[in-house]
Order: sequence, then structure tokens, then C-alpha cells
Amino acid sequence: MKPDALAELLSRVADGSVAVAEAAGRLQTAGFADLAYAKVDTDRPRRTGYPEAVYGAGKSAEQIIGIGRALRESGARILVTRVDPEKADAVRREIPGLQYDPTSRVLREPARGVGAGEISVVSAGTSDLPVAEEAAVTAEALGNRVTRVYDVGVAGIHRLFAQLDTIRRARVVIVVAGMEGALASVVGGLVNRPVIAVPTSVGYGSSLHGVAALLTMLNSCAAGISVVNIDNGFGAAYTAAMINRPSEGESE
Repeated sequence: MKPDALAELLSRVADGSVAVAEAAGRLQTAGFADLAYAKVDTDRPRRTGYPEAVYGAGKSAEQIIGIGRALRESGARILVTRVDPEKADAVRREIPGLQYDPTSRVLREPARGVGAGEISVVSAGTSDLPVAEEAAVTAEALGNRVTRVYDVGVAGIHRLFAQLDTIRRARVVIVVAGMEGALASVVGGLVNRPVIAVPTSVGYGSSLHGVAALLTMLNSCAAGISVVNIDNGFGAAYTAAMINRPSEGESE
């Protein structure tokens, strides 16, 4: 338990709002809060630097509320992905201070800065925006400065060239593309930064719900490209945030 969370718990014991037995139980946990339906990893910030993220799809609002409260009590930030608006409204009524973005479907606490530089999120088309915004909002929730460069796919590649100075300024570049997924290779050949490619399930029949873009990105001839799973904007943002962390002695 973080020092500030421990101090708050002891204060609540002192004022009688938390029983001694309950407080002892919290202190004796093995790094997780057991809610029966979920075992919330409260020790993850110490191990990895970032709190556990919650995948909201398939969970009820009540379950998300319970997990969110456990995270907040442990001193960790709350980050929930794939949350529909109705669930988000229910959670926000019970846990104050959360922000919700309907495009990315991310529910989160306000960010605290940790990033050493910018993360650029580049999308091929407007239809890729839900995944691109999941990446952008997640990266912001993890404390990073994010620039968005959207709708610059290879069908009109001059649009990409007009934004190269902005993209090259970033420390890490996330490229989000569906259809044939060629944008990641093009960007990878134009920048001297690590590129994280995100295939999306956008496209007509032979795109196979993102498999075509995934295979294109995996077979890219441009060096320095890593690929995450289809529609996994969260995974790309998490990796980018770890790359963008300041090293020891480096200012944020």
C-alpha cells in the first residue's frame, strides 16, 4: 500500500469510519483485493510503474464500481477500457472525478505527467478513430503528451507528408490502420523513432476483420516496427508509454 493510501486508511481507523479488523485485513492482503468476482492487483504499480487497467466489456457497472473503489483505496489510478456510455454514467455517479470519452470508450482519472517526450498517434482513416482514440486517451491517462495526426492514409499520401514534421517530433509513434494496413510501413520508413503498429478491423470482406492489416504489418519491410493485436489501441499505448518513460536523471 502506498504511503498516502496507508495514511488515509489509518486516519479512517482513527475517526471510526473503518473498523480495526477491516483495516488489518487490507494490510494483510498479498498484493491484491479479493472481491470474489475479481482479484484486483493492487501491487501492480510497484512492480510495473502503472496500475492495473480494467477491461470493461463483459463486466457490469456494479463490478466496475467495485474494482474502481478497490483501486482508488489502494492509491492507484483508475483506467477502464471498452466501456459503453450507460455503464460509464453509472460508474461516474458512484466514483467521482472520473472522465469518460465516448469515442475511445475509455473511463479514467485525470492524468499525471510522467512522459519524457511526445507520443504521436497516426491513423489511416476516420473509421479507425475509435481504436486511435483508445490509444491516445490511454497514453494520456498514463501521463503522456499526445499529438494526433488523423486521416492520413496511403490513398492520399500527400496528407501524411504534410504532417511529417509533427510526427517526427514524437519520441514514439503509434500507427493505426485497417484495410491493407500499409500506413505503418510507410511511416516506419520515414521516421527515426520506434513505431507501434495497430491493425484495425476496418475494411471490406477480404480484410478478414483486420487479419489482412495484421499480416501486412507483421511482414513490413521497414525496420523498427512492432505490432500489437487487432484493435488493441490500449496495448499500443501502454508499450509506447513504457518507451516514453524518463530514464533516471531525465526530466519529465
